[in-house]
Formats: sequence, C-alpha cells, structure tokens
Amino acid sequence: MRHDVPSTVARSDDKAVRTYKKTLESAEETYGDGERAHRTAYASLKHTHEKVGDHWEPKERPGPSDPQAALGTPASRDRPRETAQGVDANASKGHLDEVARKVGVDRPEVMAKDDLVRAIEKANARATARARRRR
Repeated sequence: MRHDVPSTVARSDDKAVRTYKKTLESAEETYGDGERAHRTAYASLKHTHEKVGDHWEPKERPGPSDPQAALGTPASRDRPRETAQGVDANASKGHLDEVARKVGVDRPEVMAKDDLVRAIEKANARATARARRRR
C-alpha cells in the first residue's frame, strides 16, 4: 500500500496514505496521470494533515493550510501564490510553537508567526532530506 506513494506520505499514518491514494486515483481519472493529479492529491492531503518533519500528521481542524490552498481551483491555478509547503500556516501560534519544537526549531516562542512557518518549512525539508538519504 505504501510503495506507490511519495516517501513523506509513506512514512505517515494510514489515513494520510488512503487520502493521498484515493484522491490521486480520482484525479487521474479526471486529469490523466501526471503532475496535475499529484498536485490535487497533495492539496487534498493538506486539508486533513500537516507536514511535521519527514511525514504528515493529522491536523487539529481540517481545512486549507495556507492562502493558496484556500483559493481552490481554478483560482489557485490562475493566480498561483507561495505555499507553506505542508505547514498549517492557518494554525494558532501556540500550535505552530509545538510543531516547531518537535522539528528542532530553537526558541519558537520569540518568533513571529510568519517567521515560524518558514522555520518549520526549512526544518521539514532538512528532515525529509535526511530520511531520503537513509533509504
């Protein structure tokens, strides 16, 4: 079940894997096999999960993770914006502080929310790179 999903999804809980795979299958029927189908699957996953280190964890509340995700299609395709790379930028500052501590960000409580999101993104990227080198 996990061999045909991206590595970060494969290291996640079963619900994340199912969400990604079911959405991908549906998107491939609609858009064909390709980048658009995979982007759709990630967009669906980001509504229920957030990236924490090298895997995805369930969010406290489902919903869009950043302003780009909130646009929906076709607006998100027509007016692309920067994304938070799976970090739930719409979460509370307190929640982001907790996630930051999990991924090794020093003193998150003194950071502004936007800076905290970027620091988590960087820590997640480092954790994913380390996990991929271990394989």
